Amino acid sequence: MRKSLRWALSLSLLIGTVGSTGVATAADAETRSTSVVDSQSADIKDRILAIPGMSLIEEKPYAGYRFFVLEYQQPVDHHRPWAGTFKQRISVLHKGTDRPTVFRTSGYGLNTNPSRSEPTRIVDGNQISMEYRFFTPSRPQPADWSKLNIWQAASDQHRIYTALKRIYGQNWLSTGASKGGMTATYYERFYPRDMDGVVAYVAPNDVVNKEDSAYDRFFETVGTKDCRDRLNDMQREALVRREPLEEKYRAWAESEGATFNTVGSLDKAYEAVVLDFVWGFWQYYGEAVCDRIPEAATASDDTVYETIDAYSGWSAYTDQGLEYYTPYYYQAATELGSPTIKQPHLNGLSRYGYQPASSFVPREIPMKFKPQAMRDVDSWVRRNANQMLFVYGGNDPWGSEKFRLGKGARDSYVYVAPGANHGANVAALVDSEREHATARILAWAGVPAPAVNAAQPLARFDAGLDAVVDEDATREHGLRP
Repeated sequence: MRKSLRWALSLSLLIGTVGSTGVATAADAETRSTSVVDSQSADIKDRILAIPGMSLIEEKPYAGYRFFVLEYQQPVDHHRPWAGTFKQRISVLHKGTDRPTVFRTSGYGLNTNPSRSEPTRIVDGNQISMEYRFFTPSRPQPADWSKLNIWQAASDQHRIYTALKRIYGQNWLSTGASKGGMTATYYERFYPRDMDGVVAYVAPNDVVNKEDSAYDRFFETVGTKDCRDRLNDMQREALVRREPLEEKYRAWAESEGATFNTVGSLDKAYEAVVLDFVWGFWQYYGEAVCDRIPEAATASDDTVYETIDAYSGWSAYTDQGLEYYTPYYYQAATELGSPTIKQPHLNGLSRYGYQPASSFVPREIPMKFKPQAMRDVDSWVRRNANQMLFVYGGNDPWGSEKFRLGKGARDSYVYVAPGANHGANVAALVDSEREHATARILAWAGVPAPAVNAAQPLARFDAGLDAVVDEDATREHGLRP
């Protein structure tokens, strides 16, 4: 591999490396035990299914590829691999064993339809996608929530990589957007010798959970004053009219069978949705559609209610809306942190303020925040980043707290796409940065020099693969990266 551990790595990394050695040894033993079907001449499905613990859920045909949805048996606890297992879903978009491989995760569930991340298109490679542990159905039973942390998830990726590297022997890149970009970064921190490069999109970096002034500065300056005022007025109006609009909300909840046991009350859920309104607008939309926001003072109750729903989603903080995202909120409450913004235009109207992530986790699940987790990752990236690319959107609130590079970083970059939101990518960068980022991705993937110099994606755009909206993004109303 292209990386070697620096002698100055922190003690915690050394501990993580010792822990991972046992896992890697077990995975190596598994791959060494594969039968004769592991030969180069065997069908790719047979070669994959020859990996101990791997089973097929389904194969879906797609022109030019083979696409498999699989289950892989993982230890619940990588520190104690003998103490129980669970089945984790992964998918393989197979192009060819002579091509680079991109390891993608959303940090949430698994899209079981063929799709292709931007780096996969750039390098014209294979793609391995992983469902994050504890997102159903990849959840141990019974669920010991203490085993949901960034090291355990990174160890899931390491073990999958170790099992598949024997088949896919060319260079590997890891990637992901939002929580997936965070996941790719944490994987690199704990297993820096696995990947040949990392492309992390719109990945928040909440180093000090209680210090969120960067978000306040963002909302004070993003876009034009006219747009900010229009959004703030609509948000304020929804709290001014809390009583009649909550009646609409209650009627909707009763008709849908929606409940509010986790958050505590309909009133708390109502305010949480309203407080997300401005954030949701900038995360997914932007200045270009600001004129679609009605004038708050003259809008009817129905218009205010429907506008908040369009950008925040009334279902977000119901028990039913929260259930899928329990693993995310648990991690935000124990390691990742979550933002709090002041929103002074709501003073005197907000009863709860931005509620902490722990408010959205069922009370029976124990939680304790570990402030050292994100500080450790941030410090490691600053000192040790090697062949890592971070891409952010200039108008995305989640980019207010970015990963940053220090003097120890090598061949690593942080780029911001002007005016882009939470969907920012390499293609949205200014020309010089787009060409440089593309060339570095190609170089890390080990493709021939002429392709690197051309700095263009090797695969043509495919509407069926490249325009697929991530399964989680369609459900992602509410304050989640």
